[in-house]
Amino acid sequence: MNKVHSFTGKKIEPPIISPRMTVSDMIKFFSATGYNARRLAEAAQITKQMIKNDATICLTLAGAMTPIGLGRTISTMIEYGFIDWIVTTGANVYHDLHFAYDLPVRQGHFQVDDDVLYSKQIVRIYDIYIKEVGTLQAQDIIVQRDLRNQQRELPISPSTSDISYALGKAALENSAHPEKSFMVAAYKHNVPVYMPAIGDSSIGLNMLPLLLERSEDRLPNVILDVAESAAILWKSNISGGIELGGGVPKNFFQQTGPALYQILKMKEGGQDYIIQITDARSDTGGLSGATLQEGKSWGKIRTSHEGNVIVYGDSSVCFPILCSYALSECKKRTRKQIYKSKNRWLEEMRNVYLKKR
Repeated sequence: MNKVHSFTGKKIEPPIISPRMTVSDMIKFFSATGYNARRLAEAAQITKQMIKNDATICLTLAGAMTPIGLGRTISTMIEYGFIDWIVTTGANVYHDLHFAYDLPVRQGHFQVDDDVLYSKQIVRIYDIYIKEVGTLQAQDIIVQRDLRNQQRELPISPSTSDISYALGKAALENSAHPEKSFMVAAYKHNVPVYMPAIGDSSIGLNMLPLLLERSEDRLPNVILDVAESAAILWKSNISGGIELGGGVPKNFFQQTGPALYQILKMKEGGQDYIIQITDARSDTGGLSGATLQEGKSWGKIRTSHEGNVIVYGDSSVCFPILCSYALSECKKRTRKQIYKSKNRWLEEMRNVYLKKR
């Protein structure tokens, strides 16, 4: 701390902008400046460090990332072994599947009369248009069909990662463009995808018919999500995450530390690295804007002094830059394929907990 309170920082030398700069050049440019440009450069370096140190890396998704097509970016990161597990809103799963099944999503406008859009059965996410019948209701039919068809393969009382696995498998087998879906990439490479607030999404809405048809034994157990995610941290020597936005995905990922330390009394430390990209303020008391350093007081991170950074910016801008830098600077890793191990890890954690208890 003495260092940050002294005049020993790197001297500002105005960096040179030039034609044909690579993303690595741009990150180096940012690192020589300040504000959120420098924060983004720090995030890029932490990402590189996580990959180099073979950390178990989680991606959390809040906000509408997949409707603008970022699902394929996530797929590439999965294929390179740079994302090992995912925590997301159900909405990002639902909209990701549109692209696999070739359901229409269009660039639109944000200064519009939404009463007119409603009359034309067009729904809007800021400047993105989606068809009510041709996309949403068509997707609903597909999701309900796939969940019914996959019921026998689902465990009784599945976690939401089991639901995601089934949806990814179905999209691989049945969709026209499986390569456009991160859910398919997650299925193929055994990356568990958790939707802890599944009821607050169209995936949850599409499970309503299963409930009314008395298929309760195949509805998700979100407390199992808590246990499986805690087991992932418990089995990881080094662990970190990239958080896009805040909300439930951010806290669900970070609460793995308190789950092990505060509740199960099994492991202290929390996450070794966390990067968050957000536009939320910290002074309102909300979790989305809570600083990563604040999380140390809860045991969510190993230390508040290093290995974590918040970039105050737009995930739709910053995340692709971060990914391009990682893909440029880092070699492919051996994929951890956590989905295949999660049940065994949970059983091991249960046995250790019961012995200690």
